[in-house]
Amino acid sequence: GAMREQYMRTGEGFLLVYSITSRSSFEEVSTFHQQILRVKDKDYFPVVVVANKCDLEYERQVQPHEGRDLAKRFNAQCIETSAKQRVNVDEAFIAVVRAIRRYQKETGPPQAVN
Repeated sequence: GAMREQYMRTGEGFLLVYSITSRSSFEEVSTFHQQILRVKDKDYFPVVVVANKCDLEYERQVQPHEGRDLAKRFNAQCIETSAKQRVNVDEAFIAVVRAIRRYQKETGPPQAVN
C-alpha cells in the first residue's frame, strides 16, 4: 500500500523478514524486494534476508539453503534468527547497517527526498 511505498522511499536499507514456519511469508520476500528496487529505481539496494523463528525447527517449512539462495539472488546476507529467544537479532541489524555503509561508500550519501 501507500504506507509501505512511503517507508520504502525513505528507507536506507531493509530487513526482509520471513518465518521459517510459513512458506507464504518466504514467498512474499521476493515481492517486497522487487517493490523496493522499483520504488528506489535501482538494480541493487542494501537488504538482509532474515529467517525468523529458528527456535521452531519442528515446524520448519523453509529450509536454510532456500533462504541463502534467495539472499544470494539479492546480493545479500541471510541470517536465521529467533526474536523470541533473542538469537541473532542484533546481528541482523548490524548486518543491514554494514550493507548500508558499504552501499553509501560506493554511491555517496542518500539524496534528500522531497
